[in-house]
Amino acid sequence: MENYIEVIGAKNNNLQNVSLKVPKHQITVFTGLSGSGKSSLVFDTIAAESQRLLNETYSAFVQRMLPSYEAPQVEQINNLPVSIVVDQKKIGGNARSTVGTITEIYTGLRLLYSRIAQPFIGYSMVYSFNNPAGMCPTCQGLGQTKQVIVDRLLDFDKSLNEGAIKFPTFQPGGFRWLRYTETGNFDNDKKLRDFTPQELNLLLYDQGSQPKNPTDKWPKTSEYIGIVERIKKTILEKGGLHYQKALNDIFDNQVCPDCHGTRVNDLIRSAKINGKSIADCAETPIDELIEFLQQINGNQEISLVLQNLLTRLNSLKTVGLEYLTLSRSTTTLSGGESQRIKMTKHLNSALSDVLYIFDEPSVGLHPEDLIGINKIFTKLRDKGNTVLLIDHDPDVIKIADHVVEMGEFAGKRGGKITFEGTYQELLNSDTLTGRALTKKQSLNEQRKPFSEFYTLDDVSKYNVQHASVKLPKHALTVISGVAGSGKSTLIRELFTKKYPETVIFDQSAIKGSNRSNILTYLGIFDDVRKVFAKASGESVSLFSFNGQGACSECGGKGYIKFDLAYMGDVKQDCEKCHGKKYNDKALSFKWRNLTIADILQLTAEEAIPLFGKKISFRLQNLVSANLSYLNLGQSLDTLSGGELQRLKIAKSLAETDQSDLIILDEPSTGLHESDVEELLELFKKLLSEQKTLLVLEHNLSIISKAQWIVDLGPKGGRYGGRVIFQGYPIDLLKHTESFTAQHLQQFLN
Repeated sequence: MENYIEVIGAKNNNLQNVSLKVPKHQITVFTGLSGSGKSSLVFDTIAAESQRLLNETYSAFVQRMLPSYEAPQVEQINNLPVSIVVDQKKIGGNARSTVGTITEIYTGLRLLYSRIAQPFIGYSMVYSFNNPAGMCPTCQGLGQTKQVIVDRLLDFDKSLNEGAIKFPTFQPGGFRWLRYTETGNFDNDKKLRDFTPQELNLLLYDQGSQPKNPTDKWPKTSEYIGIVERIKKTILEKGGLHYQKALNDIFDNQVCPDCHGTRVNDLIRSAKINGKSIADCAETPIDELIEFLQQINGNQEISLVLQNLLTRLNSLKTVGLEYLTLSRSTTTLSGGESQRIKMTKHLNSALSDVLYIFDEPSVGLHPEDLIGINKIFTKLRDKGNTVLLIDHDPDVIKIADHVVEMGEFAGKRGGKITFEGTYQELLNSDTLTGRALTKKQSLNEQRKPFSEFYTLDDVSKYNVQHASVKLPKHALTVISGVAGSGKSTLIRELFTKKYPETVIFDQSAIKGSNRSNILTYLGIFDDVRKVFAKASGESVSLFSFNGQGACSECGGKGYIKFDLAYMGDVKQDCEKCHGKKYNDKALSFKWRNLTIADILQLTAEEAIPLFGKKISFRLQNLVSANLSYLNLGQSLDTLSGGELQRLKIAKSLAETDQSDLIILDEPSTGLHESDVEELLELFKKLLSEQKTLLVLEHNLSIISKAQWIVDLGPKGGRYGGRVIFQGYPIDLLKHTESFTAQHLQQFLN
């Protein structure tokens, strides 16, 4: 079999008839500007075809349950292995999902305890906090109980008739409100502050009783239940998602008083190995748990279990997650922590000769964290696999056996291969990435005097303990530190609690579809449609491809999808509207000699002179975010990760007038090093408008240009949470305890 994957004539999205050979059993990094075509080549062509062909091997019944992949626009792909895609999505899970369950380490511990723990209490399933036999009866295996905050639930200055119960559907006229006003239990016009303790207890906590003097409106067979009990039984326990915000407002999570957060009952905690229960193991940091397991002297029966546990735990340690505990809920993990856990899962797989594809694995990771994940890529390769990485980070590109650069620019001006070769050859090339990697870096050596500061004094939450910081006003402050060191806790939680006027720009994903485009995301498509409605005298809906203006053939999608059975789905431009999405009537009206479809084909630069202040201001932000090449009607589901990130920046720019205090959480996510220069220019513009910028960031190009740095660490989790440095960048370099300082030194040299 050939030692490369051959792609011939790839034309997906902006790819311009691309052909290449990707070496097998090597690490290949695809780099280039966001929007240059990397994802179109790697995901929409190579990965999609691999997954599609694999799915075809299953029966039609099974195929209906699998995700469907469109046949890529490519002439031919040869020697294609089965692929596994590791994306940027955070590990989800619910309240019952922990680091231990997601990695299956807790499963191994259950097996170990069922074999050798004393006293013997049952087989491995008994040790599960998701099993009725093992879970704590008080918290149902969640480790937390919900306590109602009465002052948030009731307004004591009002009567029941005036709406004293603040929870939805308990308001006057609501069907649950009648369950209290029609009982005869209360004086409905009496202020709650005048209720006796007995009346208040009856109102809130009654477990079930017959009403004293019910009115005719009271259902004859009904039982009276207090407000808190009713909310718990009818909303909380049934998982009423549309009441989630209201529930969060009135309930506080508290550590379960019976199991102390361990999730398991007394019986499970009574079974021990060398003095430790399974609950103790789940609460122990990974590096200490490794030491504990290494001291267990077992027979052949448990040696395989121990070996498997230690392999999985050591993989987590390799990627710098030794500070995590198995009891940690997956919903609390940072993006960087999620990414690394997903990677270790594949490292422990017995599969080989697989094509592993990683989407920007450096996202959310400090240069110190990348040392560990680079080991994962090399180990996967050394096990006989082919590894493809899409990434911009210099530390990731450095480990490549082979580099492919796409570009030279983005969108229509990209879609070509501008470089193929080794890392050293890339450094010697005159490509965009080659120039960015060899550019001489400099540090902001100024010690600008600041007179005004935002301050936090002796604040604590999670692993941040007794931290005090001062952040200069009207300055660019970077908050740095390894993943899990406490940056988000300090700034996004503790800082915003004290300064609620802060505007946050974060990494949350834009949910895009074929029905949403750049104008809808920026909130100005309605304004554009109103311009056409006013000029034509028609309704605004006529100029919506989701409304009256939709093409009758394609329903406003612009394409028709054909199911060609074994060949998969194929999209073809709608023959009636030719991809314009609109019907003839909508297209018959023009404004400034352009139809609404023509407007959607314009770029921001082309459209700015046409429109008034509001629309032009938003479009100018697209230009500032380096997205001037995109068509205004481009669907969000066709944008790359880096383009979506910059689109969020453009939207945030439009919202910065709401506050002078802005938090940017890893704004460099998905951006090429040359895009980072544009981002720094954007920061200068905001600073010139007297904004205060707090940037949580790992990118050394941004850190080096900060006016003030707050560095947390030294490591993550319980080994972090300390402010180890705050001050001018030039002074950080002398700090021996800081990983940021060490990597900044190397970067500058």
